[in-house]
Parts: sequence; C-alpha cells; structure tokens
Amino acid sequence: MSQARKPLIAGNWKMNGALAAGEAEARALAERVRAEKPVADLALCPPATLVAALAGWLAGSGIAVGGQDCHAKASGAHTGDIAAEMLKEAGASMVIVGHSERRTDHGETDAAVKAKAAAAHRAGLTAIVCLGETLAQRDGGETLKVVAGQLRGSLPDDASASNTVIAYEPVWAIGTGRTPTLEQVAEVHALIRQELRARFDDGAGFRILYGGSVKPDNAKALMAVAEVDGALVGGASLKAADFWPIIAAKG
Repeated sequence: MSQARKPLIAGNWKMNGALAAGEAEARALAERVRAEKPVADLALCPPATLVAALAGWLAGSGIAVGGQDCHAKASGAHTGDIAAEMLKEAGASMVIVGHSERRTDHGETDAAVKAKAAAAHRAGLTAIVCLGETLAQRDGGETLKVVAGQLRGSLPDDASASNTVIAYEPVWAIGTGRTPTLEQVAEVHALIRQELRARFDDGAGFRILYGGSVKPDNAKALMAVAEVDGALVGGASLKAADFWPIIAAKG
C-alpha cells in the first residue's frame, strides 16, 4: 500500500443494533482504541437511529461515524429517506452508498449511486462507494467488466481521494462465509486502481477497501493483498471483541 494511503477499517452494522447494546460495544471499542492506538483509521456505520448517539459515545476516540445510505436531495417529500446533510448534522463524517443490498433490494442503479455520492460530497461527507459482482457474473467471467462499469457509472466527476473511498464487495461473498481467492481480490483491486488512475489526477491516492465475509481468521491475509487499503466489515463489526482482530490485522 502507498505510504500516502492510511488504512481504513469501517464497520457496517446494517439493520442491527439496539441502543443499549450499541453503546456497550461502541464504548468497548473506543476504550481498546485509546489503549492500543491502531495504525488504521476506524469508522462505524450504524442504523440511522444510532448515528447521533454513536457520535456522542465515540467523541474524542478517533473513531468516525458514518451513515449506511443517503438520499440524493437535501430535503423534500421523500418519506423514510435521510439526507446527507441530516447525517452530517447528526455527527456523521461519511456514508456508504451503492451497497449491493441497496442495489438489489431497492433497485439502485449506478446513476442513483452516483447522485448519492455527489450528495455526500455536497454535505461534506466522505462517500464509501460499493462495487461488486454477483455469483452468476463471476461464473460467467464478467467480473472485471461489471466492476469497471459500476466504478465508471457510480463516481461523480468531483470524486477525489479526500472525499471518496471505494469498497469492493463481491455480492456472493457478503454474509455467506465465502471469500474470493487472494488472487481474485488482487485482480479486481488492481483493475479498480487502474481505472482510478486513468480518470482522476489523484487516482493513486484513493483508498480501496475489501468487503465480504471479512473475519478475524482471514483478515490478515486479505489486508496483505496489493491495493487493499482496509476493509468494510459487516457482521464481525457488531462486537468489539470480533472487530478488534480485524483492525489489528492492518498493522
């Protein structure tokens, strides 16, 4: 990894986390961070109901808070949605956009993801833009084509290394316990870096995370792959005791 790119380990709590349990885990993680000072940047992305509370619990810990999605518009008649500006006001500094569960469950297109990333930038948030192929696309030999297409279609022109992080998450590996081979991860991350360098002047500076069944027992090997600058972690981020070995793996 380039010396200019500091690792980022981000936890995506998805639709999990009650108030009391969330506080206990957040405070446990903050205590561990203060004691051991990991080399990576850290973030937790809880459900929207916990963003403000988590920002308070983690104040001064160095752990950032992010949202899991945002609307493209700053306000309006969009029942059930949340604006990037609202996340910012609640204490978030980043937001996940284009996660495969949003693309699949809500039919989000690359254009929609691009608009959301632009909204994140407008609000002063870092956008974590997710990409990844399905199992059918992987088996059909379409992985590189699919990922390159998603990258081109999902990044606004104002994306930069300072306001955007890329997360490669093969859809078939999310929550399944399966992961690509290290060679497959390296191939996709190399493609993403190539695309970023070709389009953006600071393309070498974007952080590219790997996500998809990242666990304590595979984190170190995944983090050692070229162009892997950290991880977007799902279920293993819900408990500080499980999340910490993954954080420590990038050090």
